[in-house]
Amino acid sequence: MTGIEARSIDWVPEGDRHGRVADQGKFWFLGNFHFFTIAIGFIGPSMGLALGWTALGGAIGIFIGTLFQAFHANQGAELGLPQMIQSRAQFGYRGVMLPLFATLITYMGFNVVDTVLITDGVSAMLGWDALALSVFVSLVGAVLAIWGHDWLHLVFRLLFWLNLPLFLILTGAILLGGIGHKPPPELGFNWVAFCTELAAGASYNITYATYVSDYSRYLPPNTPRHQVIISVFCGAALSAVWLIAVGAWLATRIGGSDALVALTGAGNAILPGLGGLLAFSSIAALVATMGMNAYSGMLTVVTAIDSVRKLQPTRLLRILVILGLTLLWVVLADGLGGNAIGALNATFVVMLYLLAPWTAINLTDYYFVRRGAYAVTHLFKPDGIYGEWRREGLLAYGVGFACSLPFMVIPEMVMGPVAKVLGGIDIGWLVGLLATALAYLFLTRHFDHQHEAAAVNESRSRLTNSPTA
Repeated sequence: MTGIEARSIDWVPEGDRHGRVADQGKFWFLGNFHFFTIAIGFIGPSMGLALGWTALGGAIGIFIGTLFQAFHANQGAELGLPQMIQSRAQFGYRGVMLPLFATLITYMGFNVVDTVLITDGVSAMLGWDALALSVFVSLVGAVLAIWGHDWLHLVFRLLFWLNLPLFLILTGAILLGGIGHKPPPELGFNWVAFCTELAAGASYNITYATYVSDYSRYLPPNTPRHQVIISVFCGAALSAVWLIAVGAWLATRIGGSDALVALTGAGNAILPGLGGLLAFSSIAALVATMGMNAYSGMLTVVTAIDSVRKLQPTRLLRILVILGLTLLWVVLADGLGGNAIGALNATFVVMLYLLAPWTAINLTDYYFVRRGAYAVTHLFKPDGIYGEWRREGLLAYGVGFACSLPFMVIPEMVMGPVAKVLGGIDIGWLVGLLATALAYLFLTRHFDHQHEAAAVNESRSRLTNSPTA
């Protein structure tokens, strides 16, 4: 683990497999355990939703989104591949460019908003130059991504143990009334705000579905499926539900509007200096998460290039792609500064609508159509059994997205005709999920397992006999 990771989009042979299932839980717990998640708890109150309803809406959304995330997680261990390479089986060797475009928007969207949240918060508290800070934290995340998988897991484990006791102290003080607060504002319940908070929670963890296998693909292939799913679900869901509720409390009880500033103030109200520790540990966790996004963004770009022109995924290519992505999100973040919460909500909604059809297709194919039987070697061949373009995946994606349009709500941008009738309640992403899954099942209703069986068996034999592939 001393140098830059050698592998990227290629298959991980059994001899290189390592890691523990328990580390998956810590990894995804930390992935949501920072002030970005707290900011999600600000969305409901900003639309007039009370503390309890915000926490409930966020929790329901998180549980829905994490179900999809967790059921993707075991694919990494079972196939030994990054998440999006697997999608060539549903979309084709070149057709996978469609979901790759959506996933790249996700990674860039996360890192742009992460950068804005950090720079806005620190600049407000300390007066530091926003652009210089943006460049610094982005480079730290980029370096972590360059070194790769094992370093990401190590840093996430260390930050898990740093953050956990600090947030336990904060939460204990909130529950015990140890932080003075204003009388709660006149907030209540409305369906638009509740469904918006729910959708934000769902999109938060559904977006992780596109890269959860990137961080489980080094697990031994005989790792029990249920253990991976449970570990990822518990880690990703518990931390997000926890901090969304904390965010809702900070927004409604002390009038927080900037997550980092509110977190720091609440910590200092408990004990002088605690706010600074909370801010530092939370920023460190978010920067590490930026590294995770950059790493998976690199895998997405390399997959996209390889889908157009066959390439050798070298370390130099990995470094150049990560640095290019870093420059892109720094420029975008600099142009977006000062509108973090609005950008946060809009980003989540767009990502949810783009990724809901993909996750429906991938999970339906994995668990109900091909049932985990894939010819791994053919995923790297444009003339393999999966072909260059697969109409089933592409058509189902189009059908699902089209069905969501009448129900679509993108704040201050788009509201479909059915959404208007519903008073602005956002259920389009749910419609998209269901319509896509049903369309894909219909289009694959005549799927012939025997047609692919020979290729699957040949692939398994070849990989077994080539342990260093």
